[in-house]
Amino acid sequence: MPINLSRFSALALLALTAACGGGGNGGQTLTVYSPHGREMLAAFKQQFEAANPGVTVETVDMGSQEVFDRIRSERANPQADVWWGAPAPLFEQAAGDSLLERFVPTWAGALPPEAKNAAGLWHGNYLTPEVIAYNSAAIPAAQAPQDWDDVLDPRWKGQVLIRDPMASGTMRTIFGMVIDRSLRATGDTAQGFAWLRRLDGQTREYVLNPTLMYQKLARREGLVTLWDLPDIEIIKKQYNYPIDYVIPRSGTPLLVDGVAVVRGAPNAELARRFVEFIGSNQALAPAARDFFRLPARTDFPADSLPPRMRQVRDQIRAEPLDWARLQREGNNWMRHWDEHVRNRGGAR
Repeated sequence: MPINLSRFSALALLALTAACGGGGNGGQTLTVYSPHGREMLAAFKQQFEAANPGVTVETVDMGSQEVFDRIRSERANPQADVWWGAPAPLFEQAAGDSLLERFVPTWAGALPPEAKNAAGLWHGNYLTPEVIAYNSAAIPAAQAPQDWDDVLDPRWKGQVLIRDPMASGTMRTIFGMVIDRSLRATGDTAQGFAWLRRLDGQTREYVLNPTLMYQKLARREGLVTLWDLPDIEIIKKQYNYPIDYVIPRSGTPLLVDGVAVVRGAPNAELARRFVEFIGSNQALAPAARDFFRLPARTDFPADSLPPRMRQVRDQIRAEPLDWARLQREGNNWMRHWDEHVRNRGGAR
């Protein structure tokens, strides 16, 4: 039975107002660090502020690796209250570095064990598949790369745009998948780094941020990229860019995208309230409908997903990634890539 969003919103407003003692919040400010993009952040800022009169939500939009680095640099004087959005291995690393505060929201029991921290330091919010995106005005769907290896075809040489992997949790995960496949197949990373060197040879540019990458792809300053499905769906819908995507046939990382309270948060109570809210059905339903996010909660009603998201969910073949190894070794792999692979795969 579909969710009645207006009913849930009203209930959420009553519950959150009650939690505030029925009054205002004294002009409190909640600071959220997130890679989810301006449009999504603006929508949920508005929804949370409406349910919490007197609260102002300030959002800082940056890559997930950049969020981690900033929270770590601010350890002695935390500025953020909530970290919303990053692959699970990055949250696990932050948990190991004592950067997160324990908080177990009421919806935590609806998450599978692999979608939350055992100590309650972070919890999964969405499941995010990685895809191969392309300029659909320049490439017919049947001719687009259908799997990861297809991106290495000579016809895409100089046509691949890659978001700078050192700042991007999404790209770190895709690169990690390549190395993990190599380890599973050969017991060594050499094959994986050879693949990444070939990809480097195909790459026209390592782009500073996702917005630039979308614009360059739309302007045909590159025809192919590797990115996450929700962002591609959003830019198709909001900007009408000629960009489409393929879900790789051989498998794709299905990221658990999390949320957490920052340790030492200036407004810890508000932070906990935001985490509770963002994983509730009344927040997950518009996230799925408007921003193409697949809820991580197993009890989210399937018929409340838009038809397109139900179709996508059925097409995904989840890559059997060793997430613990990715968390443990990922930084070393990326340093090696940056020092020995970047700009060494062939002439631009």
